[in-house]
This record gives sequence, structure tokens and C-alpha cells, in this order.
Amino acid sequence: MACDTTAKINGKVVVVTGGSSGMGFEAAKNLASRGARVIIVSRNETKLKAAQDQIIEATGNQNVAYKTVDLGSLTSVRNLANELNTEAQINVLINNAGAAGLPDILTSDNLNLNMQVNYFGTFLLTFLLVPKLKASAPSRIINGIGGAMYFGEINFDHWNDIGRYNTLTALGSSELAINLFNTELDIRLKHTGVTANAYDPYVVRDTGILDNLPGIVKTISRFFINRIGQSKEEAGREIAYLAAAPELESASGNLYKFCREHKNHWLVNDNELTKRLWEESKKAVKIQDNEDWEVSDNV
Repeated sequence: MACDTTAKINGKVVVVTGGSSGMGFEAAKNLASRGARVIIVSRNETKLKAAQDQIIEATGNQNVAYKTVDLGSLTSVRNLANELNTEAQINVLINNAGAAGLPDILTSDNLNLNMQVNYFGTFLLTFLLVPKLKASAPSRIINGIGGAMYFGEINFDHWNDIGRYNTLTALGSSELAINLFNTELDIRLKHTGVTANAYDPYVVRDTGILDNLPGIVKTISRFFINRIGQSKEEAGREIAYLAAAPELESASGNLYKFCREHKNHWLVNDNELTKRLWEESKKAVKIQDNEDWEVSDNV
């Protein structure tokens, strides 16, 4: 099987967003069984505590922690980054959290809620953790995307518009942004010992991704996913493979599907677009001078 690895990662620190349920939970459990210190992150503390207990019980690894974050709040993401930066090291960051069918509204940060939860929050968290990841190298960043990206667009003048996107194009635009961000991240982290790869889990059964969809759409979507989707355990094993497999230690800038390198979206080859996405994202999340490691690296 392509996803099989016996690799142990004793002593490594792994952060998993969206780690309280679904494939994020399964990935966290898998990595805990390999000896890692695992920190699961999501919005709901009750679910996080239950997930922590279940992972400890299933793996016997007591070194499982949790932290809360609201990806729809830049302040909350900054608070999380500050907490995580107190760790002695971070060796793997798995950006797995995401949601579909969120209300079409602006957040208190004046960003489109769908874009903020699914992209801007992830961009900010990753950016703020890069110095720690570099200091902990070799380390890995793993970004979750999906096939909806082929229905998305990147329009910097309108990516926070209300009323422009439907459920599919809103999700697709955020996933496309994550994918292009992954490409630019790989470019900017060359020769640092930090790799950046994206994964597409196809469609996965028994996750909360459909929870915000209206009734009939949710019912039809769930029927479709239950027919063709893989289990959350299989998807979690794929993510864990990308995090732990020794043969992937230097692989970077790739898209993986079913643990194999997969043909990527054509826009990842547009270097001007990925560069502008990076700069516009820094503006959107209001990166401050004291947060900007790119400035300090070039001094």
C-alpha cells in the first residue's frame, strides 16, 4: 500500500488543526501511535478534550495536548501562534481545518468568513509559526485542499466580496488559495529544511465538512460521499504518511493524492500570481513589522 510506513517519530512535535474529529483526528491518533507529541487544535474545547482522551486511550501516548482557536478571528489565530511558539520545537504543522457552507458575511476583521476560516486563518497561523519550524528543521508543513479548487478563482479585488460566491465557488476559491500559497511557501522556504506539500483527500465519509450545508443539499452530498468516499481512517493514514515517511523528508512543493504525487492545478506554475497572493495575504491579515520574518531575514 502506498500509504504504509513503519516510521516512528519519537520526540517530534506535531500540530494538527481540525484535529478533534474526522480525518484530522485520525491523523493525530496515527501520529501519536508513532511516538509524537501531538497538539490537536479546533474551536470546540469539549470535542477537543474528548478527542484528547480517546487518542491517549487508543495509543497509550500521554503526550497529547489540545488548544482552541477560532480561524474566523485573526486575534484568536495570533493567540494560538503565541501559545504554540512556546513549544521547544514544532516539527510538523498539518493545516487540516476547514468548513463548507458558512454564512456569506464579513468577519470583524472585514474579511469574507469563508475565505478567512478556510484560507486567511491558515495563512496567518503558518506565517507566524515559520520561524519555529525553521528552528526545528527538518520540519514539514502539510496543507489540505480538495477538488473544489477547480471551481474557484483568485480575484484580489473581489475575494472578500459578499454575494459573489455560492457554496461551491466559495470553498473552491479558498482551496485554490491554499494550494497557491503552498507553492509560494515552498519557494520561500527553499534551503531552510522546511518542506511544504499539499494533499487532496478526495472525498471522505463521516466528517463534519457538510454540517453547515442546508438540509436537502446536505442529504444529497452525504449520499454521494457515502457511495464513493474513502473512510476518515484511510484519509488520516494518508496525512500521517506525509508527516512521517522518511522518504518524503526533502519532497516539497507537491500535491499528493492517495499518498502519491498528483498532477496539480495549472495556476501553480504562475509565479507572478503566487507571489502576489503571498503579498496580498500578508496585507489582508495585517502582518506587523515585528511578525515579519521576511524582513528580519533580509536585514
